[in-house]
Amino acid sequence: MTSAQKQDYDVVIIGGGVAGLSAALVLGRARRRVAVVDSGTPRNQLASHAHGFLTRDGTTPAELLRLAREEVRGYGVDLIKATVVDITEARSAVLDDGSQVGGRHLILATGLRDVLPELAGAGERWGKDLLQCPYCHGWEVRDRKLGVLATGDTSLEQALLVRQWSPHVTLFTHISGEPDDAQRRRLAARDVAIVPGEVKKLVVEGDALAALELADGQRVDCQALFVEPEAAVDAAIVSSLGCGRAEDGCITTDRIGKTDIEGVWAVGNANDPSAQLIAAAGDAYRVAVSVNAELVREDVAAAGG
Repeated sequence: MTSAQKQDYDVVIIGGGVAGLSAALVLGRARRRVAVVDSGTPRNQLASHAHGFLTRDGTTPAELLRLAREEVRGYGVDLIKATVVDITEARSAVLDDGSQVGGRHLILATGLRDVLPELAGAGERWGKDLLQCPYCHGWEVRDRKLGVLATGDTSLEQALLVRQWSPHVTLFTHISGEPDDAQRRRLAARDVAIVPGEVKKLVVEGDALAALELADGQRVDCQALFVEPEAAVDAAIVSSLGCGRAEDGCITTDRIGKTDIEGVWAVGNANDPSAQLIAAAGDAYRVAVSVNAELVREDVAAAGG
């Protein structure tokens, strides 16, 4: 499309990850005109494998998306590689080439962007041996020397959880302060060690994490480090729409996925930061069914029924 062109659909889905493509599959099979707009930068693109997705466990994220795109194309869904820079009041997505893609309904499946802690080497190791979810990666690093970097209130619980995959787990208190007596007892009950002091650097030997270096120069063996990074939604899109947001910045919806903006829905990590791949796909299926039901009601009304 050129900047002078605009194409209209029943549904425009912004974000072509697992959630967006799952919604597209359901709506395409419902014979709706659907477009998926995606910039091609999924949240999990640096991960070597995706896990916990039944029948596709261990598949690379890129291959999982390739298969999904192939499936939705079979139902006439249009896939548009572009970045959405704005959304008009008429539910039209303005793309980075100046063109517009309008929909009777919009589904926001933009996911989240991880904000990593300020550690030397964090960006290079993310998705390799700097990890977030033990359900996604714990099996692959089982029985190794594992660390948990304390960055917030949930870090202690994360350390207790990571202990399920290895008897060698250390909680690095980092900048979060020392555990209190009750927290120490809980960590001791799971044989989780505690190392105080701020972590400054990931020490890599060959192509693998070997240790963490503290601010005082001390090095502690660590072969994989788990952390709960901050996460950010696509603020530009959400702000342009004016959708309600929760304290964590994610989009708020009702029980069927509607935002507080008429005709705008949200699925996956855009409104639930804890949703793993298979949960995000299931949520998107449910929301797509609700969107189609809404479209049916509109069609009946438009025909005078």
